[in-house]
Amino acid sequence: MIKSDSILIVDDEPDVFDVFEGILFREGYQLHYASNGFEVFKFLESSLPDLILLDVMMPDIDGVDICRKIKQIPAWQPIPIIMITALNSKETLAQCLEAGAEDFIGKPVSALEVRARVRSMLRLKKQHDELEKSQQKLEQLLQLREDMTYTIIHDLRNPIFVISLTCELLNLTNLTEKQSQKINQIATSGQQLNKLIDSLLLMAKLESGKELLNPKPVNLSLMVEAVVDEFEAQVIKKKIKINTIIPQVQRFVIADYDLIKRVLENLLDNGIKFSPSNSEILIEVEYPIDQNTVKVHFQDSGNGVKDELKQSIFKKYETGQRFEGVAQTGLGLAFCKMVIDAHHGCLSITDNQPKGSIFTIELKAK
Repeated sequence: MIKSDSILIVDDEPDVFDVFEGILFREGYQLHYASNGFEVFKFLESSLPDLILLDVMMPDIDGVDICRKIKQIPAWQPIPIIMITALNSKETLAQCLEAGAEDFIGKPVSALEVRARVRSMLRLKKQHDELEKSQQKLEQLLQLREDMTYTIIHDLRNPIFVISLTCELLNLTNLTEKQSQKINQIATSGQQLNKLIDSLLLMAKLESGKELLNPKPVNLSLMVEAVVDEFEAQVIKKKIKINTIIPQVQRFVIADYDLIKRVLENLLDNGIKFSPSNSEILIEVEYPIDQNTVKVHFQDSGNGVKDELKQSIFKKYETGQRFEGVAQTGLGLAFCKMVIDAHHGCLSITDNQPKGSIFTIELKAK
């Protein structure tokens, strides 16, 4: 059964309701009446009409104020309001529109105009409702997809654990040098997969607000030194030199140690991946004199990032420019951005001169 459109008519004079009832009775609408602001709000608390016809001149609280209050309630905002006014000055009409009214009708009312404007507003309301339903359905489908994706990702932990354990057991047997190298390659790939799974699950928690930070005073100077040491073998293999400017700690940041350390690791790993052999990477920890912050700059000599990609590369699955032989999932920088945002900090990118990029982390200090 198709539901009839519901219209709330608000006027302090009951005779006005009779006029509108006479004009609209053939349209099949459900008509309701309220004589003042109190009755309007009481009605809206129990039932939401598809349209409100609201008189401007009211004894207790005028129609403009009623309209403004209605539009301040999120659940009531979608209800279109047509103001009925005998005051046809531009100032009055402007007040109605500023209060949130969608349309207005001047007194004395014209039956033809009333029916036309009512049909128009109800048509817009139907379009809004259909769009909202479509949006809700899309959000439900996206949520279902996310839930299924992360369930699968979580379940990948078991086979990766088995692979890693098997590699350890095989390394305890009599293997040739070549066999040992292959087993170590498999183990390294398993570790990389496990880190990727950890990042995906952590990103899901950050997005949903379920990941609780464990803030404590962090010495970024010491942390950067530790991260640089971790990548010693990797930079030697690729023949990259890492230069550092790391002053003694001047102020601490309040942050989740493990999360910030992973951000630093991701940014240095990125710099190494996209820098050519025999190039240099500069990492600088900065304690600005005039700011209560700490900054860490990662300056590489790669191909840089095009201006049109400088924002999109921080989104999930956005890889920017593709590079042959470099694994790109589009998750590393998205993870970094989420973590820094969760700390109310800033992650930005600028061009390095004459070539490359500079990624900068800025966190509030203690």
